[in-house]
Amino acid sequence: MPLEQSNNKKFKNPEHVKIAVIGLGYVGLPLAVEFAKKYEVVGFDINPNRISELNNNYDRTLEIDSGHLESVNKKGGDTIGLMCSSNAGDLKDCNFFIITVPTPVDKNNRPDLSPLYKASETVGGVLRKGAIVVYESTVYPGVTEDECVPILERISGLVYNGDFYAGYSPERINPGDKEHTVSRILKITSGSTPEAAEYIDHIYSSVIMAGTHKASSIKVAEAAKVIENSQRDINIAFVNELSKIFNKMQIDTHEVLEAAGTKWNFLKFKPGLVGGHCIGVDPYYLAQKAQELGYHPEIILAGRRLNDDMGSYVAREVIKLMINKDIQVRNSNILILGFTFKENCPDVRNTKVIDIIDELKTYNTDLTVYDPWAKPNEVFHEYGFETLAEIDAVNQKQYNAIILAVGHKEFKDLDLAAIKAKDCIVYDVKGFLDTKEIDARL
Repeated sequence: MPLEQSNNKKFKNPEHVKIAVIGLGYVGLPLAVEFAKKYEVVGFDINPNRISELNNNYDRTLEIDSGHLESVNKKGGDTIGLMCSSNAGDLKDCNFFIITVPTPVDKNNRPDLSPLYKASETVGGVLRKGAIVVYESTVYPGVTEDECVPILERISGLVYNGDFYAGYSPERINPGDKEHTVSRILKITSGSTPEAAEYIDHIYSSVIMAGTHKASSIKVAEAAKVIENSQRDINIAFVNELSKIFNKMQIDTHEVLEAAGTKWNFLKFKPGLVGGHCIGVDPYYLAQKAQELGYHPEIILAGRRLNDDMGSYVAREVIKLMINKDIQVRNSNILILGFTFKENCPDVRNTKVIDIIDELKTYNTDLTVYDPWAKPNEVFHEYGFETLAEIDAVNQKQYNAIILAVGHKEFKDLDLAAIKAKDCIVYDVKGFLDTKEIDARL
């Protein structure tokens, strides 16, 4: 039965919904833009520079182009559209809150829920009776109701499932992917009561063309999200281990995977670096909860250990190749192509290319990192390392080793022969280059 025809009087009719999206990063902004096509939306972010850029129709994540942003940015007396703000007071008239802040891990790989706590405090300060708060950030099962809801209650003075309601609808954004955009990815929804779940599902299904799947509970939805990325992490760890084994056998792993992939039910994963804010982080959330319950998750943590070592492994393999080719390692010029955590995307969060860099530094090599997508000021701020964004600066040297770390489309047109020293090795992490141009690949 459509929500408009139900006898449920607890929630606003959809035409009276005012949505707030808390956190305007890779997840929040595309979602806010999509909702702004049908609803009045306030996009909130604590970074005033980010808000200023968005209000000038510029998205530094490159997920939303300027024309698209301009089409939804509110003008004059428009009621439908997007208003971006860093002022929490602009949230006071909203009745449907969506929280999309990051959920990272600390230096010891323990879940850091502080961004989620702060976002909950912000929403709690403006929460009114009848409102719904939906979380999209990846968490372990139980965080929404056991960690976040108590904050909402404490700050607002309202009663959960009496005065306000909650839900969980995990994000499935794939940064840099222009095909699987937010409206084209099936959305899991859930709510704290059957009525809230129905309402939340209705709101999301009004903008998600791919449809929705209503989970039976918030915990089920939380668990579904965290195992999605854990499953990918484990599968990639398996092929990374295969790569190490086949390297010792002098067998090309990519050729093995291509041959095995002719079987209809073979899972087609490739070896590589596993970074970013999802696959390289989320398994630690599930592992942490399991350990709190007295269970040691062997497969999940083994996969994490193996994947976390791949950057150092690549660096060591490059050094071995140089030594075998009688190339002096100390003070050698090494070029690393790519720094972002994935191809054709400016996101440098939790990039594992830094592990290659850190390992090579221990050999006293002269490193040059070229990435046309990564912003040098962001890289320096986060990692204290200088990168080049222009090819002209790269061409001023000749290199004793070249490592293709990220498969940016621009690298297809690089003339490697022009920048290779007389003695040089080329190592392809991504299986991206022509095999005639390389000495080895992962």
